[in-house]
Amino acid sequence: MAFMVKQMVGGQLKTLKGDLGVDKPEGGEKTEAAAAGMTQEEFEQYQQQVEEEKQERDASFAQKKAERATIRTHFRDKYRLPKNELDGEQIQAAGDDVDLPQDLAKMIAQDNQEEEQKSSVLGQLTNIQNVDMDHLKNKAQATLEDLKNSAEKCALM
Repeated sequence: MAFMVKQMVGGQLKTLKGDLGVDKPEGGEKTEAAAAGMTQEEFEQYQQQVEEEKQERDASFAQKKAERATIRTHFRDKYRLPKNELDGEQIQAAGDDVDLPQDLAKMIAQDNQEEEQKSSVLGQLTNIQNVDMDHLKNKAQATLEDLKNSAEKCALM
């Protein structure tokens, strides 16, 4: 609220006062460094530091985007989904140093091991051990009884 009042009244107050009581330096307008209360050298160092921090943030952001693209690419390959060109571009933009995060790499390795075990002969045998034989036996007997009943009702036999 105070900001809005200052905005509305501040501009009108300046026009009323004009340039009374305002001392301008003789050099004309202030430089950006003087406006920030720094020397020109300090201001240049500050600008350089800001630019370096921005570049670091951008590089970190590009790296994260490339890691996510790598993850998406992995799952697209795994589940045979169509590829996305944007993912490839993001990976290339970050360079060849893009790897899966360690946690995800461990999870993927575990998934791959489990899938290999399930698809192997030994994995199939362990699945057979988990089958409820009594349930299968009862179901087979019920099916045989249904077939006998339907055969007895058949007029051709």
